[in-house]
Amino acid sequence: MSYKVLAVNTGSTSTKIALYEDEKEIFAKNFSHPDEDINKFDDVKDQLNMRLEFVRSYMEEKEFDIRELSCVVARGGMLLPVKSGAYVVNEVMLDRVENHPVMEHASNLAAPIAYDIAKEAGIPSYIYDSVMTDEFPDISRISGMPDIPRKSTSHVLNTRAMAIKYAKSIGKNYGELNIIVAHLGGGISINLHHNGQIIDLISDDEGPFSPERAGRVPCRELINLCYSGKFDKKTMQRKLRGNGGLKAYLSTVDAREVETLIQEGNEYAGLIYEAMAYQIAKGIGELATVVEGKADVIILTGGIAHSKMLTSWIKNRVSFISHVEIMPGENEMEALAYGALRVLRGEEKAREYIEV
Repeated sequence: MSYKVLAVNTGSTSTKIALYEDEKEIFAKNFSHPDEDINKFDDVKDQLNMRLEFVRSYMEEKEFDIRELSCVVARGGMLLPVKSGAYVVNEVMLDRVENHPVMEHASNLAAPIAYDIAKEAGIPSYIYDSVMTDEFPDISRISGMPDIPRKSTSHVLNTRAMAIKYAKSIGKNYGELNIIVAHLGGGISINLHHNGQIIDLISDDEGPFSPERAGRVPCRELINLCYSGKFDKKTMQRKLRGNGGLKAYLSTVDAREVETLIQEGNEYAGLIYEAMAYQIAKGIGELATVVEGKADVIILTGGIAHSKMLTSWIKNRVSFISHVEIMPGENEMEALAYGALRVLRGEEKAREYIEV
């Protein structure tokens, strides 16, 4: 039996959709929303109708009847902590992301869009591998300060999809392997998958700096800077997320531009870029200790994993731990669609989202 799945992924300035028939992508569209359009709205939730109209109009342009769909699957928004995998989009979930999100974020719009289209078509809608996935054991939550517990936030969607894909490629069950996955994008996070769960991770503010994020920085100096009187809270937040990392050092978030500088003989650019690889490798080594060094594979994924320069530096430092597999790209639309297909085929069961 063939299945048709529509995937919906809402970002801060984009709305992505993709139609899959089984594992084959039929069409895809990335709607880029200019700042002037986004700035018209006071709150993220007010953008819902605008983004939904883009999706519906494109489906009509493609002359695709939504009644041919088997389901619609969306990026998971800012819910209360959930398990990995699929959840049915229900009224409780919609109320949370629309009216009481854990954090205001564009991902909160994906589930309502999926629900609206699915309801009209008379089919189910799901989210898959929400950013709020939390499968930490208690020991992973301890930070050193009782009032700041560690939280499970990372690039779950892509890292878990690549871990499942790798396991399948070698004829193994994902739940049988210890897999370290580093997502290398605008933000960098590193996950440890053990027995089918993400039991520990290094989030984008706990570890390596990235193209636009500062990552882990010395705490005492950070506190001093916060109270120096030079910067307000918003500016400090932007120093950590948005204006940190490669942007702070080299005035660009584009790794390709950095590599061009290096090829032109810019030694400082080379130092900074290799330092990013160095920190990524340190993070991978840190997580390897959680499973006593028994990692079956280390996967490098995300957009910057296309960089042979960066991945070779990382590989040189961590290959003593385990085999390094490079699986570049964001892969988020594929991850959503493939997750929904596993539900439709009965390989996984979708959970019901509830709040106690």
